[in-house]
Amino acid sequence: MTTSTAEKPAESHVFEADVARLLHMMVHSVYSDKDVFLRELISNAADACEKLRYEAIANPALLAGDTDSRITISLDEEGRKFTVEDNGIGMSRDELIEALGTIARSGTRAFMERIEADKAGEGTQLIGQFGVGFYSCFMVADRVDVVSRRASADEAWLWSSEGKGNYRIAPVDAVDAPARGTRITLHLMEEAKSYTSRWSVERIVKEQSGHVPVPISIVVKPGDEPAQLTDGTALWAKSKTDITPEEYTDFYRGVSGQYDEPALNVHFRAEGRHEYTALAFVPGSPPFDLFDPDRKGRMKLYVKRVFITDEAELLPRYLRFVRGLVDSADLPLNVSREMIQESPILSAIRKGVTSRVITAMEKLAESDGDAFIKLWEAFGSVIKEGIYEDYERRAQLMALSRFRTTASGEGYRSLADYVKNAKEGQTAIYYLTGSSPEQLKASPQLEGFRARGIEVLLLTDSVDSFWVTNAPEFEGKAFKSITQGSADLAQFKKVDGQAAASEETPSDIRGFIAFAKDKLGQEISDVRASDRLTESAVCLVASEQGYDRQLEKILQGAGRLQSAAKPILEINPDHPMIKALAANTIDSSLREDAAFLLLDQARVLDGDKPIDPRAFAERLARLMERALPQ
Repeated sequence: MTTSTAEKPAESHVFEADVARLLHMMVHSVYSDKDVFLRELISNAADACEKLRYEAIANPALLAGDTDSRITISLDEEGRKFTVEDNGIGMSRDELIEALGTIARSGTRAFMERIEADKAGEGTQLIGQFGVGFYSCFMVADRVDVVSRRASADEAWLWSSEGKGNYRIAPVDAVDAPARGTRITLHLMEEAKSYTSRWSVERIVKEQSGHVPVPISIVVKPGDEPAQLTDGTALWAKSKTDITPEEYTDFYRGVSGQYDEPALNVHFRAEGRHEYTALAFVPGSPPFDLFDPDRKGRMKLYVKRVFITDEAELLPRYLRFVRGLVDSADLPLNVSREMIQESPILSAIRKGVTSRVITAMEKLAESDGDAFIKLWEAFGSVIKEGIYEDYERRAQLMALSRFRTTASGEGYRSLADYVKNAKEGQTAIYYLTGSSPEQLKASPQLEGFRARGIEVLLLTDSVDSFWVTNAPEFEGKAFKSITQGSADLAQFKKVDGQAAASEETPSDIRGFIAFAKDKLGQEISDVRASDRLTESAVCLVASEQGYDRQLEKILQGAGRLQSAAKPILEINPDHPMIKALAANTIDSSLREDAAFLLLDQARVLDGDKPIDPRAFAERLARLMERALPQ
């Protein structure tokens, strides 16, 4: 027989510890997103159902014929109430005081300690091993009522508090309490009344708690029948053989917010020292935030199927386009969730997931080259950031990378393809950086390499100028910019069968080079004969030390380089114009104007402006006057 509530008056208790200060910390410091209160309530409700399942193994009578666990959310817009109810283990009066009267203690923590002591609870999936999650309710509610009945008990109890230093405990009539379990009612603040909107609640549940191992239902209006929100299963916990491609795609679209087809999915379970499940997707098209300056990833972290954060940096930043989640069985759920990325367990998970994602891309490149090229066109510019940043995987990422080259046509080639195609005696992998393939293909620096059939990488992404300086070599060949230092092409025959040109430059050409160097000394560091030019008269190159031409421009444009180094002007000794200028030793003013115009011509070919536009125009006018008949 249930004892009348009139015989047991309400009791008032003071929270243990400085609850007012701690609640203030909870509301204003610990959690940055108020939606988290619902995650916490669902986590605790799922815990209660798991506790009942465990205890019912030894005492089946606790289930009392109600064997299906459930969590029900009820909304009351008019009354501004939000209720979460479970049919789990429930709490007695003493357990309510123990679990909810002390912030630093947790009923779940005590339960886990008991399981560990008797060694009988291995495999039990409990979520909230902490004593503060419940108090996140006070971020959105100015009063919280908890009605709970312990499984198999007759008495039910009410715990109530405004979170300001004390709470009340009172018995309640059986008709006003769950038959078993706990009902938490939040009297919402005015600014939190949006939590009575079904759309808002459904979004939060599916995003943050959609995969706890207990079905969740919702009642939109008092008296309505519950409608199921989640079925208590997690897609990633299923065997891959039990999941259809359509289910993977639907899940991908939900977790990524995109509506395309995933280019690749990676689904695996790691066991051993650390246990976790990962389900990751490479999108079929670039996400809109791919090049956000913060370069944050979007992988979600779950612990025992409860969403923790999407800011745990589960993958390196050069894989930030990957979408999905990791569900860990080892990480604790505690007050430091926002700092959980510092955990050594998470470091091991990050390493494992990164390796599996890269390996999956390697397998795709081997099995379906066309599909991989589509992936590379979407994300190659980001993946190459890893060559610059990830020393451990640098060689692996270089092998994975694909490039447009002077030999690839409209396709792509790997560095292994390049090395296989290298000329006998070629010790370097040559590259040219710039803003577009069309610009690079028209570059005069390519002429000598093209004439000798030497392949050159055409690199058009900004990151290319950086990783090539950080990648010492690939299969024994160093990377060398064709706009920096000497080309050393004299050893190679031209593809038309002509022998390599003599290294001896004619005396008149040497004289003109010395003249130009004297006149242009304020603008350039050297003038020399070129073996990289076959069609153009001149080009600019950087010195062997320092930066190549494109990297120098990038650094200067970003304000990281105050002044550029003086370039080297290379002159094609076989060009008719150079031969004519070298032969004219009488008119020094003509030769001086020509020297400056050659420098400006080289700058224009390099994508720059003449040094002095007015002086350029005047010199060009004088030259045209001499050329035109009088």
